[in-house]
Amino acid sequence: MTSHSHDTPEKIGVMLCGHGSRSEAAVAEFAVLAEKLPRYLPPEWEVDYGYLEFANPVIRKGLDNLREAGCTRILAVPGMLFAAMHAKNDIPSVLNAYAAEHGVKVEYGRELGVDPRMVRAASARIEAAIAEADAAQGEVARHDTCLVVIGRGASDPDANSNVSKIARLLWEGMGFGWCEVGYSGVTFPLVEPALEHAARLGYKRVVVFPYFLFTGILIDRIYGFADMVAAAHPETQWVKAGYLNDHPDVLATFAERVTEILGGDTAMNCAMCKYRTQVLGFEAEVGMAQESHHHHVEGQGASAPGSNVADCQLCDTFCTGACRLDAGHQHHDHDGHGHHHHHDHGHSHGHDHDHENGHHHHGHGHHHHPAYPHADHPLGPESVRKHLKDDA
Repeated sequence: MTSHSHDTPEKIGVMLCGHGSRSEAAVAEFAVLAEKLPRYLPPEWEVDYGYLEFANPVIRKGLDNLREAGCTRILAVPGMLFAAMHAKNDIPSVLNAYAAEHGVKVEYGRELGVDPRMVRAASARIEAAIAEADAAQGEVARHDTCLVVIGRGASDPDANSNVSKIARLLWEGMGFGWCEVGYSGVTFPLVEPALEHAARLGYKRVVVFPYFLFTGILIDRIYGFADMVAAAHPETQWVKAGYLNDHPDVLATFAERVTEILGGDTAMNCAMCKYRTQVLGFEAEVGMAQESHHHHVEGQGASAPGSNVADCQLCDTFCTGACRLDAGHQHHDHDGHGHHHHHDHGHSHGHDHDHENGHHHHGHGHHHHPAYPHADHPLGPESVRKHLKDDA
């Protein structure tokens, strides 16, 4: 009888792909999340992580670690809230290049997205902040409270609408008297105008909740403007809720994004993608190529020049985003205070991507984003002009 050799058993590795930040605290928090993720996955699976830009280790290093550990199949997921240009274009460009170079199977999953567990994690952060405020200052009825949800902000209306959907689910699910939505950059209303509007509504308490995964310059911006508006409106009680971080429901959602790859469920939502369909106000961008552009800052490090607000000639105690006003270029680098390549790191994505396991990308060079059609909106980036230093 002829003996048949058995195939080598498949060994699965998990790659958590982060954006990276100039904030060392943000990088550290992402690393903690990656360290906690294995307990939500089969024990025999290897888990590693890496960053797209600014921070180390870079994504390729994490992939190297998995390959050296003997992994023959790698399940990669974007460590991001929504299906953004990063998730649908930049990260896949790194994964596809690595897979082709090393002959390893790399499959790519979807973003966290609008998910019931993510809403539960958000509500837990809000409830904790309210409980602390009740204990310190006395209870305020939920109907007398206004919730303000602050998202990242992008030049993509579909992505911005995801923040609004999260806000509505929290508002209706938790029974707040009112809810406002703001953004940390690019679009409108920005943080300060959104909070000023909430203050004028007359609610006894305003809860400010950043719908972000980790800390960083943008969280500093949100809390900084919250303190500023609170000082101007002492008649209102202001509560700053914590961001999502490593809440168990966040980790559980990440774990499902990994395991669902095995069943082929990796489709990202593109129904309202401005590069695929004519979205109101953005019709000129249908079919526009979106190129990968992070190679110039890959592995630069969280302590790169410009990461400290003290180095900025425009801001005082926190990053206001005033550098978006420079040179008529309305896009600001994610968590990159003082970085002069003002790309829009929002939730736009390439129009020619494959919804299965290998998203296409459109090159590696620098490119220019189309002008945001409402860049001059008085509640958008222009609203920070009044905070410029006198000597700027």
